[in-house]
Amino acid sequence: MTNHALLLINLGSPASTEVEAVRRYLNQFLMDPYVIDIPWPLRRLLVSLILLKRPEQSAHAYASIWWDQGSPLIELTRRLQAQMAPRWAHGPVEIAMRYGEPSIEGALRDLAARGMQTITLAPLYPQFADSTVTTALEVARKVVAEEGLKLTLKVLPPFYHQPSYIEALVASARPWLEHDFDHLLLSFHGLPESHIKKRLPKGSRHCLTDADCCRDASPAERAVCYRGQCIRTAQAFAEQMGLPDGKWSVSFQSRLGKNKWIEPYTDARLDALAAQGVKRLLVMCPAFVADCIETLEEIGIRGAEQFREAGGEELVLVPCLNDNPQWADALTGLCEALPR
Repeated sequence: MTNHALLLINLGSPASTEVEAVRRYLNQFLMDPYVIDIPWPLRRLLVSLILLKRPEQSAHAYASIWWDQGSPLIELTRRLQAQMAPRWAHGPVEIAMRYGEPSIEGALRDLAARGMQTITLAPLYPQFADSTVTTALEVARKVVAEEGLKLTLKVLPPFYHQPSYIEALVASARPWLEHDFDHLLLSFHGLPESHIKKRLPKGSRHCLTDADCCRDASPAERAVCYRGQCIRTAQAFAEQMGLPDGKWSVSFQSRLGKNKWIEPYTDARLDALAAQGVKRLLVMCPAFVADCIETLEEIGIRGAEQFREAGGEELVLVPCLNDNPQWADALTGLCEALPR
């Protein structure tokens, strides 16, 4: 079969580091109701206020990590695409971004025009969140339905606990962990607590704070608890890597606004670890499969500076999976295993 395409979906990036390009990107991103889940008029007002200053600040951050080829996130996703192409024997492998270009809508229209009948959608997010997985799938299903595209969509579910993903994560990180270090911080992208609570079954007494989050939860709770899934990923990684308790910990980064976000916060952990005498800190970001502004700039530049100012000596950012061949093998296997 050569009419079954694979579409790798990631978050997206501004087209350039120009302020106006960043403004357009941020407007699309922040106006998504799955990202800021308040009524449209209030969201429009809030985003308009954010866009008064944030684009210039973000443009500077993007410029600090921008590559000659363009956005690191998009370039690394293209490199993964190149790794996947010879592994996926059923048809073409393409990429799409939820925000910015290349768009999900454009990719699906193009694949339909090329005679594809089935498309496996692979959201490149190990853990589930409405603001990543749901919003991307909703866009895909909407364009297929509204434009009458003759496509059957298959979906790769979150793979936070899949052995092949954990094994790839361990293999890619091992070269950095074989050198001396005091502590490993697994920093996941943050999420407002409200995003999880609204998804939990009615009457749920689910916990959002301790290290055993979701351990005794129902399958329905585990399926929608981003925090619990992050902790399961971290625990599985540490177990396979042979890391003893106390040598690693979990935190959550990228808070935005004044709402209550899941804890512990990465910036607070950086200060606390330095205060505890940690000198050489490794940080890896398993919520991302490709390095991007949240890893390269937020952790690799600002986080490293904060850690040194707090008394640490060195913060080393462990690269994401990116185009690691074992990760490409794992992703291919996960997609191949979906029901036909």
